[in-house]
Amino acid sequence: MGTYINKGNNAFRDIVSHEYVDKTSLIPLVNATLNSEDRYSCVTRCRRFGKSMAAKMLCAYYDKSCDSRELFAGLEAETDGTFGKYLNKYYVICVDMTDFTTKYRREKDIVSLVQQDIMAEILSVFPEVRPRERDDLMDILYRVSERTGERFIMIVDEWDSILREMGSDEYITTSYVDLLRRLFKGSGSNDVFAGVYLTGILPIKKYNTESALNNFNEYSMIRPGKMSTSLGFTHDEVRMLCLKHGMDLEQMEQWYDGYRIGKASRIFNPYSVIKAIHAEAYGSYWTTTGAYDSVITYIQMNYEGLKDDIIRMLAGERVYVNTSKFQNDISVVRSKNDVFTVLIHLGYLAYDDENRQCYIPNKEVADEFLNAVEDTSWTRLVDAITASRNLLDATLAGNAQAVAKAIDQAHDENTSILSYNDENSLACVLTVAYIWARNEYVIHREYASGKGYADLVMIPRRNVSKPALVVELKFSHTADTAIDQILRKDYPAKVAEYTGDLLLVGVNYDKESKRHACRIERIRK
Repeated sequence: MGTYINKGNNAFRDIVSHEYVDKTSLIPLVNATLNSEDRYSCVTRCRRFGKSMAAKMLCAYYDKSCDSRELFAGLEAETDGTFGKYLNKYYVICVDMTDFTTKYRREKDIVSLVQQDIMAEILSVFPEVRPRERDDLMDILYRVSERTGERFIMIVDEWDSILREMGSDEYITTSYVDLLRRLFKGSGSNDVFAGVYLTGILPIKKYNTESALNNFNEYSMIRPGKMSTSLGFTHDEVRMLCLKHGMDLEQMEQWYDGYRIGKASRIFNPYSVIKAIHAEAYGSYWTTTGAYDSVITYIQMNYEGLKDDIIRMLAGERVYVNTSKFQNDISVVRSKNDVFTVLIHLGYLAYDDENRQCYIPNKEVADEFLNAVEDTSWTRLVDAITASRNLLDATLAGNAQAVAKAIDQAHDENTSILSYNDENSLACVLTVAYIWARNEYVIHREYASGKGYADLVMIPRRNVSKPALVVELKFSHTADTAIDQILRKDYPAKVAEYTGDLLLVGVNYDKESKRHACRIERIRK
C-alpha cells in the first residue's frame, strides 16, 4: 500500500465501519465528468465539512489496487448505472497537501520537495520508466501514461493549504501555482488524467478576474452547483441521526443548522453534529478546531460599515455582500466585501445567493463571534453585549424605566445603522438592543405593513424557564398605545401555541425628544 499512489481502501473502511452518513451520491457526479472536458473539479468547503472523508471515499472507489465493492454495498452510489463501470479501475494518486506543509514548513523549495516525494513513489510502481535529468512530476506521469496506456485519477485534499499557510512568500506561491498549471492545464493533461478532484477551503486564486486554472469546475460555499448536498449534513440526515441516538432535533437546529449552500437551504455542520452525538451534549465543537485568530483579524479591519454590519448580524440581521471581487487569496483582503467573502468560505458566515446576503448561521458560530469580539479592542460591541444582558434582565424584572433607558442608549450608540425611517429600522434597534437574548430565545421579526410599527417576538428556547416576550415599538404615541395595539390585534402567530407566561413590552419613540418610553405588562396563560 502506497503513501501517494495505490493507497487502497483502508481509510474509507474505517469510516463506513462507524457512524457513516451516506454521501456516496458524490460518486456519480464525478463519474459523469471523467474523460471529458469537465474532468477537472475543485470542491471547496469550510473546515470539518466532510472534504477529507469524500476524498478517501473517492480513493477507495477508483483505486485499482484493491476491491472495494463490499464497502459500497447498500449505499446510494451502488444503485447508479456508472457504479460498476469505474469501480477500482484506475491508478489513483491521492495526496493531502497538509502533510507537506507540516513536513516542509520551513523549506523554501517545498514545491520541488513535494514533486520529488510523489515522483519517487510513482517510479517505484512503474520501474520500467527511467527518469531523465530535469524531469518534473508531469514528465514522469506523461511517460507512464504513454508506456502503459493508463490514465490517472488524481485527488488533492486541502489543495490550498500551501497558499493559506505560506502565502506571504511569493516564490512559494508562484512555484505552486505553476506546478498546478503544469499538471492540469498543460498540453498533455487530458492524456494523463481521467479525472482530477481538488478539495480545499478557498476556490482557485484569481489573477485580475480570471482563475489561475480556469479549466476547473468549481463548487464552493458560494457557488456549490450540483454538489450542494455532497458535503455537510442535510436536515433529513440530521433528523434520522437524532431519532437513532435520542438527540433533540430542535437543539441540533439551534446549534449547527443555518448554512444555505446553493439550493440546499438547511445544511448542518457535520463535525459538530457527530461530536454532539458522541458527547450527548450540545456546545461548540467545530469552532475550537482553528481559524479563531483569523476571525479576530478580519473583524478588526478598518473598513467603512464593517463593524456596523457585524453588529447587525449578531442581532440576527442579514447584510448585503458582493462576493465577486474577492481574489480567493486570504492575504489580499481589500474591502468589507472581501472580509465577508473570506468569512463565508471559512464557515463563519452563511450565504444566501438569491438575495446576495450573508448572516451568522447558528449559535455555535454566534458564540465564536462574541468570543472573538471580547478578545479584541472593540469596546463598543463588548459594551453593547453587556448592556444587552442588562436590558434583558430589566425586561424580565418588569423595570420599564430601565428598559426605556437601555433602548435610548442602543439607539444613540448605533445611529449609523438605526436611523428611524422605516419599519425595518424600527425593528433593527430592538434586535440590536436584545442581542444577548438570542442565547435563551428564538427571536422573530414580524411586520404589519403600512401601519407604522414593528413587532419583536421572542419565544424561550426549550428548557429555558422564562416568559415569552412580545415587544412593540411605536412612533410619537404612548407606550400604553403600543400595549393596546398588541392586545387589539391578538397575539402574533408565533405566540399562538405558546403555553407559558407572556410579557407585553410597549415602547414608544418620541421624534422630538428622541427618547423612548416603556410599559411592561405580564399575561399569565
